[in-house]
Amino acid sequence: MGAAYFYHLTHRPLEAALPALLEKSLAAGWRVTVRGVDPQRMEWLDQKLWLGADDGFLPHGLAGGAHDALQPVLLTVAEGLTNGTSCLMSVDGAPVSADETNRLERVCILFDGQDPQAVDHARGQWKALAGAGCAAQYWSEASGRWEKKAET
Repeated sequence: MGAAYFYHLTHRPLEAALPALLEKSLAAGWRVTVRGVDPQRMEWLDQKLWLGADDGFLPHGLAGGAHDALQPVLLTVAEGLTNGTSCLMSVDGAPVSADETNRLERVCILFDGQDPQAVDHARGQWKALAGAGCAAQYWSEASGRWEKKAET
C-alpha cells in the first residue's frame, strides 16, 4: 500500500522542485506519471525538463507519442496510467484517487504555497485521501529544505 506525499512549494517553483523528485523516483526504480490539468502547461513543463542541468539527463516524454508505454517519466493530463507507473505526481491540482494512492508505491501532490486556491485544493485532497484511509504525509520547504511535518 502506498502513501500520498503532499509537497508545499514555498521557495521554489514547480519547474525547479519537480526534477529532483523525479530523479529520486527514477533512482528508486519507479516509472513516473506526472499528471496535470492543462495540455499547454504540460508542454511548457516538458520543455523545462529538457533544459535541466548540463550534467544530467531526465528521460521523459509528453503523452500522445508512439512510445508512451516505454517512457520512464510520462507527462499527461489523462487520468489513466499507461507507462507501468509506480509513482504518480499530481501538479496544478490534477485529480488523484484513493485507489491510485493505495495501488501505487507513492503519490506526490505538488502545490504552489503562494496560491491560496492551490493550498485550499490540496487541503481538500488531503481530507479526501486521509478520509478514505490512505496514508498521507505533508512536506514543507519553508525552512529552505524539505521537512516532513505531518502524517496520518
